[in-house]
Amino acid sequence: MKLLSLLSTLLLACTLNAAHAADKELRYAFKVAETGFDPAQVSDLYSRIVVAGIFDAPLEYDFGARPFKLRPATLEALPEVSADFKTITLRVKPGIFFNDDPAFKGRKRELTAADYVYSIKRHYDPRWKSNNLYLLENAKILGLSELRQATLKAKTPFDYDREVEGLRALDRYTLQIKLGVADPRFIHQLADAGYLGAVAREVVEFYGDAVMEHPVGTNAWRLAEWRRSSRIVLEKNPNFRDVRYAEVAPPEASDTLKAEVAALQGRKLPLVDRVVIDIIEEAQPRWLSFLRGEADLIEEVPADFTGLAMPNGKLAPNLAKRGITMTRYARSDVALSYFNMEDPVVGGYTPEKVALRRAINLAVDLDKEIRLVRRGQAVASQGPIPTVNYGYVPGFKSEMSEFDPAKARALLDLFGYVDRDGDGWRDLPDGQPLQIEYATTPDAQNRQLAEQWQKNMDAIGIRIRFKIAKWPEQLKAANAGKLQMWGVGWLSTTPDGDTFLALGSGKAKGQANKSRFDLPAFEALYEKQKALPDGPERLALMTEAQRLLVAYAPYKFHVHRIWTDMAQPWVRGYSRNLFVRDFWKYIDIDTTALAQTQR
Repeated sequence: MKLLSLLSTLLLACTLNAAHAADKELRYAFKVAETGFDPAQVSDLYSRIVVAGIFDAPLEYDFGARPFKLRPATLEALPEVSADFKTITLRVKPGIFFNDDPAFKGRKRELTAADYVYSIKRHYDPRWKSNNLYLLENAKILGLSELRQATLKAKTPFDYDREVEGLRALDRYTLQIKLGVADPRFIHQLADAGYLGAVAREVVEFYGDAVMEHPVGTNAWRLAEWRRSSRIVLEKNPNFRDVRYAEVAPPEASDTLKAEVAALQGRKLPLVDRVVIDIIEEAQPRWLSFLRGEADLIEEVPADFTGLAMPNGKLAPNLAKRGITMTRYARSDVALSYFNMEDPVVGGYTPEKVALRRAINLAVDLDKEIRLVRRGQAVASQGPIPTVNYGYVPGFKSEMSEFDPAKARALLDLFGYVDRDGDGWRDLPDGQPLQIEYATTPDAQNRQLAEQWQKNMDAIGIRIRFKIAKWPEQLKAANAGKLQMWGVGWLSTTPDGDTFLALGSGKAKGQANKSRFDLPAFEALYEKQKALPDGPERLALMTEAQRLLVAYAPYKFHVHRIWTDMAQPWVRGYSRNLFVRDFWKYIDIDTTALAQTQR
């Protein structure tokens, strides 16, 4: 029986590998479950990655170029921007078609300027509860916020047919956007298909509230299969336009990668037929899946295995012998914990509330977090802006990276957070028990982070309990303002640091700004820096805005992460651009090398 079982297993493995080789299938895993695939509704990273592969924004980032550079995606050329940075004119390239869908009733559906008008308007429609609305409202597209407010006041359906001054299709292929404020970097938003991908109105009206399950776009992929929180399968969009591989290798590329990039020139995109994404939340099975060859690449080698996979930052000899390659890069992100500023315990702007948050932050041992939990794959944060984004100042140092339990205890004593009943735990200044609640998810790394929080809070006499739930549930509660504290990552979609300062903007409360921080002094700095071109004056304002976030402490900015990806020897052309989510279409599978490896 055992021999028969073994033979059956081997036969199944051979069958799967043969199918993989024939179909050119790219396989890997997400560590967090998706929520859905509608650009107007999703805000989590992993859903937006899939959305960006299905939908097209007007622009995209040149995959290999450094410094990062915009180029047309569905446009004939880069947008025309007025001298005052308030008017942007875009011309859509004719002959781009959506993937076929029953919503189109059997006809081919061409992408037009009106589709971008409709897709942008959807973020203002209260029905969709867009978490990315603040990105557009910051630029004050003329007339759209007023249309939204009129809809909310009248409690009527959003009028998509009502023309507004700031967003118009001038003809079938020409789109014009007019802003109420100067925004020199607004065009970078037009490269984020994760929320500004073109959606056809017919599709939304056909599927209604189920549109999250039926993404229909013009980019390289179509959704072929979806088992919620388990597996996502994407296949080539048969209507995808003729785009050829014409990339350059990034400056840090190895000679091997440069040769692979050279060999791919002129090939039609995408290079593989299918992308299979499994949801594997636990680090060990995700890593073992890669080692067994069940995944073609692993994005972010789990911290628990970095010592084995890349001792001293170098690829382990046993992996190098197998032909596995390693790609290491600093992320445009910040790992943070937020305090709900509307919560009666940790929120508020009075001195004692600020002191409580600052004391909690001072008690967080980032050195141990980086060494023990993140295994050295991060650097301590001084503020929200990462090292790779504009606005980062190398010499900027703040209390955010400071670990000083004695100072934390002194702050708590000074503002009346003392043990009044002799039970060993601090109480609130009014004598009520002090207990904080930290939301987390049940995966291994977050369990380790929770253990660190427990030790850190025990050391200063603050009781902490943990609210454990899956990511989508926590996200929903966070957007509704129902979590007291939560630890998450915030990832930028552009090379600019403005996205990270938006974490403190009152206009982004419940969206980017999960803390619901709302301080007029910060808002004034935030708005002023947005209108300025890059330069010393803007950098000074951005730094001052970061100082306010540190001082009022609506967040604990922990670290900026360093990711190390690994790829199997049959993967060709693998590199990463921080601002290209749908990197899959630039990767190939060498079926001959795959077959030889499986022998």
